[in-house]
Amino acid sequence: MPLQNRVTPLGDIIATPERGSFTGNRGIIHDPQTRTLLKRRWASRAWLICTLHWREVRRSVMATRSWTELFFLDEATALAAGHRPCFFCRRAAAQEFQRSFPPQGRGAIPKAHEIDTILHAERLKDRRKRLHALTSPAAELPDGAMILQNGEPHLMLGGLARPWSFRGYGAPVAPLNGARLVTPPSTIASMRAGYRPQMHPSATEAQALAESYSTPSFSGKIGRGTWRYGSRR
Repeated sequence: MPLQNRVTPLGDIIATPERGSFTGNRGIIHDPQTRTLLKRRWASRAWLICTLHWREVRRSVMATRSWTELFFLDEATALAAGHRPCFFCRRAAAQEFQRSFPPQGRGAIPKAHEIDTILHAERLKDRRKRLHALTSPAAELPDGAMILQNGEPHLMLGGLARPWSFRGYGAPVAPLNGARLVTPPSTIASMRAGYRPQMHPSATEAQALAESYSTPSFSGKIGRGTWRYGSRR
């Protein structure tokens, strides 16, 4: 049976057999004896996005009294849930995110704990996922942002919305005026300032497939086997 450690853009932690391309954590929120989650969904304000592979280190998932390994479809999903890059295993990405994050005080680059405090307030409301009103049309959001429309999270890419799933993204559709912002506003500001989150290949495959049907020369096939997940767990 799959462990309950896959994270949705809304921050929920689900058990599903689908793999992920990033891992991360929110502190220790599991029982290593049963390898099941505790009632709490975070033990720290530092919600991290980590790499699947680190210096040939291998871990037995949720088997020790260490941080609880969570998994994400891609970085855009993790950012939408309220996580940020880890300064330990993804230092270059973390520093880029830090530099592009809205400055604090007199234009100072925020420290990691300041970023965590801001994101914690923006990702949660009464211990549940906080959604934000759009201050501009959804089509103007930066690539990698996520919105909620028709009750489902969608990735914004090229001004169009792609429905999210644990397997990847669906065909692009027009964003709706009544959509709500899932990705924290400060993370959106970081994207506007230049941070580029990594996205599952299906995000661009869906666009290519849609465009190919409009051209007589289309003869390709895009299948589930085009994406290779990082590690078995």
